[in-house]
Amino acid sequence: MAGRYRLLLENAQQLVLVCAQGEEYLLQDGAARLAVLQDASLVVGLDGCIRAVGQADAIRRQFSEATFDRRIDCSGKCVLPGLVDAHTHPVWAGDRVHEFAMKLAGASYMDIHQAGGGIHFTVEHTRKATEEELLSTLQQRLERMLRAGSTLVECKSGYGLSWEAELKMLRVLERAQRSTDVDVSSTYCGAHAVPKGKTAAEATADIVQNHLPELNELRRRGELHVHNIDVFCERGVFDLESTRRILQAGKDVGLQINFHGDELHPMGAAELGAELGARAISHLEEVSDEGIAAMARAKCAAVLLPTTAYMLRLKQPRARKMLAEGVIVALGSDFNPNAYCCSMPMVMHLACVNMKMSMNEALAAATINAAYALGRSDTHGSIEPGKLGNLLVINSSRWEHLIYQFGGHAELIDYVIVRGKVIHQNERCGRASSY
Repeated sequence: MAGRYRLLLENAQQLVLVCAQGEEYLLQDGAARLAVLQDASLVVGLDGCIRAVGQADAIRRQFSEATFDRRIDCSGKCVLPGLVDAHTHPVWAGDRVHEFAMKLAGASYMDIHQAGGGIHFTVEHTRKATEEELLSTLQQRLERMLRAGSTLVECKSGYGLSWEAELKMLRVLERAQRSTDVDVSSTYCGAHAVPKGKTAAEATADIVQNHLPELNELRRRGELHVHNIDVFCERGVFDLESTRRILQAGKDVGLQINFHGDELHPMGAAELGAELGARAISHLEEVSDEGIAAMARAKCAAVLLPTTAYMLRLKQPRARKMLAEGVIVALGSDFNPNAYCCSMPMVMHLACVNMKMSMNEALAAATINAAYALGRSDTHGSIEPGKLGNLLVINSSRWEHLIYQFGGHAELIDYVIVRGKVIHQNERCGRASSY
């Protein structure tokens, strides 16, 4: 095929497609049979989408008369899809390192929350910060995530709680969608906590009657592109009925339901999410057997966050039970001031060690299944023709090293590619590897 193309990655020892048949997600059996090609190449077109994938000699013949803006020899290396982080809170000011010391001394999450710390501490600092300050720190955080391999990241508001402050956060996310190389899935999370001076019922009414109509109008005018609605469904925060009202109101204005549930106490959130047609529910450390079965039937993704359970010393989500029951299991970093982690390779490692997932399952959960949880598995999460050319090249002959080498991603990842353009390149990878 003659013509000009954006990128050729050739001679990869392993090309990890993840999916090869246009699957929206992979369940347990599908993850056990990840699609992997040996000695393979791929081509990305000028539109940033993958044009061809196949054995290296076949691609070489097919594109013998083509020209490429960039060619990278991947001999002895592995190519994987860009990772997808399905749950983060990256827009905030004021870190909570002092609370980490409190947790190490035995204070629980709710102890700190009820003492005015936790979310409320961050809300106070975020409200004081300017939009420019929030954007600058968000861009730095997204850049760190990108260098660790994440090319699509779900990003929540939720440290504003008043409409004015939430809108400031959503505008920051809108600007980030336009100004950074990371693909952003934006989430309105105004029900992250009950604002000081209000009851949960008053906060719920404010969100349903004021926040969501304002947000819907901004989306209608094209000023904001918000994709998901989130609620922290938890004892002492938003109960099941308040959660139902907010989520249904968000769904009614076209937002995907993607919320916090069954984290600290069994709330019946999974059952509620399945009933409402939720795209995804996060946390689920305390999910019931009935909730797991309901999520499997509803094809509602479980976004598991091993960093949170690890840092808060909670019991681990029952990943093996969910996989066995046919739940779509995805992963997220839960990056926030309470669980500061920018690295999906480390999240995958923790998922394998602490939640007993296999490496195949963890990779599927951090690619195609995480993309499904965000409604993006038609464009992200696997290496297939027609999908975006979001890719990683790692300096290893087996892809599993990305999980096996805990904390080693900075040395392993040679290239992070978004829409066929090299966005991050390891310092040791000079132009000698490209021609």
